[in-house]
Amino acid sequence: MQGTALTTGPVGRISGIGAARLRALIMAAVLLGVMAALAPEGLVQLGLVTSAFTVCALSALMYVISRRQKKRRAMVFAIMSDFIEKDAAPSLVTDGDGQIASMNAAARGRFNAAPGHTLAGLLRDTFANPGGIIYRLKTAADVDGSAREDIATRKNHIRLAVHLMGTDAYLWRMETVADRTVVKGQEGPGLPMIMIGRTGAILFMNDGARALIGHRAKTLDRVFPNGVPALGQVSELSTQDGTMHCSVTEVDGGAGRRALYILPVAQPASQSAPADSWNAFETLPVPLVLITPDGHVKAHNRSAAALVGDGMARNVHLATLMEGLGRPITDWLAETVAGRAVQQSEFLRLKRSDKEMFVQVSLNRVTENGEASVIAVLTDATELKTLEAQFVQSQKMQAIGQLAGGVAHDFNNLLTAISGHCDLLLLRHDQGDADYSDLVQINQNANRAAALVGQLLAFSRKQTLRPEMLDMRDTLSDLTHLLNRLVGEKVTLTLSHDPMLQAIRADKRQLEQVLMNLVVNARDAMPNGGEIRIETECTTLSEPMKRDRVTVPEGQYVTVRVVDQGTGIAPDKLQKVFEPFFTTKRTGEGTGLGLSTAYGIVKQTGGFIFVDSAEGQGTCFSLLFPVLHGAPMSAKVPAAIAKMPSPSHGDGVILLVEDEAPVRAFASRALRLRGYTVLEADCAESALKTLEDTELNVDLFVTDVVMPGKDGPSWVREALKSRPEVRVVFVSGYAEDKLSNDQASIPNSVFLPKPFSLNELTETVHKQLH
Repeated sequence: MQGTALTTGPVGRISGIGAARLRALIMAAVLLGVMAALAPEGLVQLGLVTSAFTVCALSALMYVISRRQKKRRAMVFAIMSDFIEKDAAPSLVTDGDGQIASMNAAARGRFNAAPGHTLAGLLRDTFANPGGIIYRLKTAADVDGSAREDIATRKNHIRLAVHLMGTDAYLWRMETVADRTVVKGQEGPGLPMIMIGRTGAILFMNDGARALIGHRAKTLDRVFPNGVPALGQVSELSTQDGTMHCSVTEVDGGAGRRALYILPVAQPASQSAPADSWNAFETLPVPLVLITPDGHVKAHNRSAAALVGDGMARNVHLATLMEGLGRPITDWLAETVAGRAVQQSEFLRLKRSDKEMFVQVSLNRVTENGEASVIAVLTDATELKTLEAQFVQSQKMQAIGQLAGGVAHDFNNLLTAISGHCDLLLLRHDQGDADYSDLVQINQNANRAAALVGQLLAFSRKQTLRPEMLDMRDTLSDLTHLLNRLVGEKVTLTLSHDPMLQAIRADKRQLEQVLMNLVVNARDAMPNGGEIRIETECTTLSEPMKRDRVTVPEGQYVTVRVVDQGTGIAPDKLQKVFEPFFTTKRTGEGTGLGLSTAYGIVKQTGGFIFVDSAEGQGTCFSLLFPVLHGAPMSAKVPAAIAKMPSPSHGDGVILLVEDEAPVRAFASRALRLRGYTVLEADCAESALKTLEDTELNVDLFVTDVVMPGKDGPSWVREALKSRPEVRVVFVSGYAEDKLSNDQASIPNSVFLPKPFSLNELTETVHKQLH
């Protein structure tokens, strides 16, 4: 992957402290062993030997734990590296010691770093004291999860941000920003600002102040000839071009310093300077809102109205405009007025109906005519929050995918045992028995559970596909009868095909599930009836198409559209429709897995899925599948060759290797019922020991893929060295891709996914043997 050009730190080593402890334990074990060898026989020697073994066991345990931690960190680093690779801003991943694990393309283009570099060394030419800045930000991120700071350099202002990602992993991002002033670690409003020390000397002027005044002043009398005006009052400001009127807002800068923000005023106002003087803010490019201590908007400028939307008006409460603080906004304002606010800047979500937007709100306490108020400086943070949400979403999807794979494996073992033993019971009961209907119910519900597990695997793109050459016209023709029954009488289903449609390669059963999910959703979006159109056409992209953070390569595609005239999807929900367990239906009406399953199947097939929707106008789902080029795949012909009345079983010796006892019990009984001779083993080592008997004749190996100790492909390869003619059936609750590379090197092998029925197992065995 491109994002992991540098690989050092926690990815490739155990932490220094852990390694030192491990070495100390190993040395202690060796020393105890030597002492035990030299000690006379008796209790002392026995105690030393016991201690040595204990220390050895502890060393092994520490080593295993450290290896697991290293793998976990490596996975976190790999996810982060993939995510940041195409970020326009230089981004880096480091460990807790500051060693760089990976850099994205922008960082590699800006810095010339070799493996082993530290972040402080990398930024030595950028900042005067990079070590102090990094330590300050890292300490804050350890407490709050993230931190950022704007640092003024000779050339520009750089925003350095850090996010804590898991244990001992940090994501750093550098961004060049417009002139901003830092006050007590918070981002200033970008207005003309003068920083004053305890003695009244001017310590610093930002670019806005220097541009306004025209020169670098050192004392306040050079700037305010009539003295610094009281808060909220209008006074004269001396500039290089003459005198102008201004108002001043003061913010505490800490350590006895004061930050004076200069607000130009078009016309002189009365010395009382009521809230109407905020008319001077109208043309400022920075969104500003004056708020009363109880949270009502007292005044605002045009930039704030444009950012917040139509809801911005006088006397409107701030809580009706934005949300997401996690506590009452009035509490935050009260703390700011009282000077007790721990965090003066917060990220909030605007309550806009047209689009989803986030703002960073920075509060500063001001006093006008003895009355305390709060100035809120708003900054559009939509892009930043979107990037953060994308990163969190990628981690969430990765975690759910891993969880789905693991849960599916365990469930598939349980379902194999349940449905398998149910099949065995059904063999001993006919339809006249009282228990027959109960057994059928158990069998049907086991199959429903297997379908739900299949949905989880589909979402995580780990289900086993059976791809074949498909003509979408034939597929939809076969499916039309079922779809018409699904949509009901109120809804009309219309199909429209491109006469020049080409073939694609996909799993027909899975593709039918995608289309059924989309049609059912379209039906539910039209409770009063309407029309659902399914359209197919050939599309040629002469250049890559970028859409929804995805790039579709150029080439030929078969496009399938499912269009409805339903209620549509709200803009803020549109980007979440493919998330697992997200649903707009009422509780009990949907699992939230339909669209996520469709997404997983389409992506695993190599296609793309997009959604367009407008509230009240309907929704269109577009599926793009690459055209099958080259020699056409021969479509699967129904096995007319083997229309055998009933295959003859029972002429082979089978070695069954399965670590799950219930699955092994069912499979062995099922095969013995068909007349086969079955040898059982609960692990690979036991199977190899059985095969040490050279006089034992074995015709077929039926083995699980993932087992404790040696896995299926490993022991089979070893066994085939002395028995090359034996055929193999691999079974697993995981997807086939865990096996595909290994299976390719093992001749005469097939894959049977769990859960499987009695007939599926015996038929697969029979085909392999004959």
